[in-house]
Amino acid sequence: MNDKRIKWITIGTVVFYLCLLIGWHFYDPVSDFTEAQPGADNRPAGHVRKADDVLIGEFFMKDSSMVMPVAGDEWPGFRGPRRDNQVVSTRNMTLEEGDFKELWSVTTGEGHAAPVISEGRVYVLDYDEGLSSDALRCFDLMTGRQLWRRWYRVPMKRNHGFSRTIPAVSHASVVTIGPEGHVMCCDKTTGAMLWSIDMKKRFSTEIPFWYTGQCPLIDNDVLVLAPAGKDTLMLGIDVKTGKTLWATPNTVNFKMSHSSVIPMTLGGMPTYVYIGVGGVCGVSAEGGQSSDVTKGNHCGQLLWSVSKWQPSVVAPSPLQISPNQVFLVAGYGAGGALLQVDRQGTSWNAVIKESYKANEGMSSEQQTPINYKGTLVTILPKDGGGMRERLAMYKPDNLHTPIWTSAADERFGLGPYIVIEDRLFALKEDGELYVYRLNAGSMTLLRKQRVFDEGIDAWGPMAYADGLLLVRDSKTIKCLRILNPSPPPSSPVAAIDVRLSPLRPPSPPFLAAPL
Repeated sequence: MNDKRIKWITIGTVVFYLCLLIGWHFYDPVSDFTEAQPGADNRPAGHVRKADDVLIGEFFMKDSSMVMPVAGDEWPGFRGPRRDNQVVSTRNMTLEEGDFKELWSVTTGEGHAAPVISEGRVYVLDYDEGLSSDALRCFDLMTGRQLWRRWYRVPMKRNHGFSRTIPAVSHASVVTIGPEGHVMCCDKTTGAMLWSIDMKKRFSTEIPFWYTGQCPLIDNDVLVLAPAGKDTLMLGIDVKTGKTLWATPNTVNFKMSHSSVIPMTLGGMPTYVYIGVGGVCGVSAEGGQSSDVTKGNHCGQLLWSVSKWQPSVVAPSPLQISPNQVFLVAGYGAGGALLQVDRQGTSWNAVIKESYKANEGMSSEQQTPINYKGTLVTILPKDGGGMRERLAMYKPDNLHTPIWTSAADERFGLGPYIVIEDRLFALKEDGELYVYRLNAGSMTLLRKQRVFDEGIDAWGPMAYADGLLLVRDSKTIKCLRILNPSPPPSSPVAAIDVRLSPLRPPSPPFLAAPL
């Protein structure tokens, strides 16, 4: 090849690649694109979602064929039918011989949310990490078969688990509060979505650091919530319609705690008592135990409040210990306090009679104590001194010196406990179940059983119905048969058990006279 030909080939190659380079710089690959206009994609109105939008109850799945509801024991909400964490009048209080039989178990998302039981069904608010969703799950009590689930996306980060609240059931509905304050009401048989509330958006509620711990309260057909938001401290909602019946202004500027609203009768007045971040308050429940709330009653009126005792973190709920006294307790060194509420006509006086540190008397970090026949039962907190994490019994007239404690090797951490007739069932946080007989001023250990082989953070409260005990650790719910089985109901339920309504009567056993 001669030099002249090589020269022209070189020049041609340079010109070719130079043209490519110039063309690449001037070419516009999106010259035919047009700006998208709202509605151009023909998406139906209302389907555009913001980043923080949560469509509560958005998804539903029927997992298996429905079963007819059946009559039986009810555990309709936090701390049971009377909000006292006690079971009375069981059909047959003969414990199963040997180890309690496990009927079924289900795997859950990490959390401490406990189940409720109604008409042979189990309801639990779970968190599905794979779907980043709160999920209300419905199971058959006898088999553990999942019947349906309703869920909605709400991405969250793990913080000692996710869900930690207990649903509430009424005659026809089931209500849940999710970790981020999303309230969902569904038909308890079909799972149909009825109505919902986003407490952060509607009330400007500030969700506690470890997510929502407040359990919904249904007082007959009225759902009672304490959003403790910018303007609303507490409100009552018709559980059938979602309509607000009454609202209590937040004049005390409380914020939401992990504690739940507890119905009591103080000074002869039906009262909703709530420990918020900022203090304790009592709201009138007079005339508000049904959706037929009329003008002129006092329901929703703030009766009294105290701010002298205000721990920064409160998980246990208030416990009535006499006709005019309420025991208050919180963890993280806060200890306990005695609240006295007196009434003279229309005037109220609420004062903290005494308060003390966790190692100075009756206290609890997470579980709400039990008032059993005038004796108070608790598990002392980790900062409770030498008796830390033990079961303990106190008399209401001396909250500083226990009348009984469990043995040194019987320590339960943050585990739950429940009274069934004259037995106390206590679950260690590592998953070992203890059963005690309750005596006058003491307990006798009857048996213990390893329920979770490698139990972790078994903190969620227990639930009971028809001889079956539901227990959980952070990732599993189990159903144990603890009593000899009684004959099953012969027909589907015709009417809900009367123990669902009302919550207050019969009154807890108190001392003969105020302290």
